[in-house]
Amino acid sequence: MSNLIDFYFDFSSPYGYLASTRIEALANRHDRIIKWHPILLGAIFKISGQAPLISYPLKGDYARIDFARSAREYKTPFAFPTAFPVGTVAAARTFYWLDSHSELSDKAVPLIHALFKSYYVDDHDISKPEVVLSVAESLGINKDELSTALADQTVKDKLRVAVENAIELGVFGSPTMIVNDELFWGNDRLEQLDRWLARGGW
Repeated sequence: MSNLIDFYFDFSSPYGYLASTRIEALANRHDRIIKWHPILLGAIFKISGQAPLISYPLKGDYARIDFARSAREYKTPFAFPTAFPVGTVAAARTFYWLDSHSELSDKAVPLIHALFKSYYVDDHDISKPEVVLSVAESLGINKDELSTALADQTVKDKLRVAVENAIELGVFGSPTMIVNDELFWGNDRLEQLDRWLARGGW
């Protein structure tokens, strides 16, 4: 039995952001290790037929309220971004580039939190490579090396394969947590996941 929590998210997902601020505490309570998987919801939506939540009449208005209300409940800084939703290719590629290099992998998770903060707190458009480069540089990552990596086919393929693998596992939204083949979708399923781990399932 694995001790992993596989955490799938899109950087453009408000619920993905909120869950990212809570998943580590949950994992620590259960002596679990998080494996982070940035994905691209746009690619998944082409298969599922979905669209960004705020694009739906009525439901979209509710979602905007719920994003902010949930953030207040968790006391998580949150400001709905001016540009939303945005493409997160550069952000996700940066993670996989860092994660694949042993000398840089310790910066991969801090990058996730820094990019989420840049987008959902500071209102910076992380679809722009220059914004991603600036955030990475603030963590001590070489900006020129990263700029080159973002265009590297190997890095592009890592993200493509990550999205394909997520689809094969049944991931259709952000955030999605998988524990021993059990899939939990949504920020509001973290509490259920907590209980699942505490009880050993049911």
